[in-house]
Amino acid sequence: MHGSTLPGFLFSGETLEKFLAAFFDRSLPKAEWTHAAHIALAAYVLYDADIETVLPRVRTAIRGYNEAVGGKNTDTSGYHETLTVFWLKVVAEKLEQLRPGSRLDAARGAVAAYGEARTLSALYYSTDIVNDALARREWVEPDLLVLS
Repeated sequence: MHGSTLPGFLFSGETLEKFLAAFFDRSLPKAEWTHAAHIALAAYVLYDADIETVLPRVRTAIRGYNEAVGGKNTDTSGYHETLTVFWLKVVAEKLEQLRPGSRLDAARGAVAAYGEARTLSALYYSTDIVNDALARREWVEPDLLVLS
């Protein structure tokens, strides 16, 4: 992560498991649900599965978590399908390169690569995909660069 240290939840397999358990049971404090946490979640679930398998679980978990911490999932806030699929694709590609030996290694490698890369999608989309209502509801293919 550009010379910085990895988040504390990546200290050990146990800290990662506890962190993600808190996300899934919706007890994780909202302030801890960062971009790096999203990336770690993606790497964790993709470690031994593909995007098609994990997407329904991730979609449901993020939507439920958003609501649990007082957010709404609307055309202007909350869950974003295109960004979720985008990041799952980016992280899956990184894991293919890294071939990590554990979920922790997968999460560490993905967060080291993309934990601070919140705006990476802007290289792939000519429009403001973050604020696009259609893209929030459904997957929109990139129009500048191709994702594998």
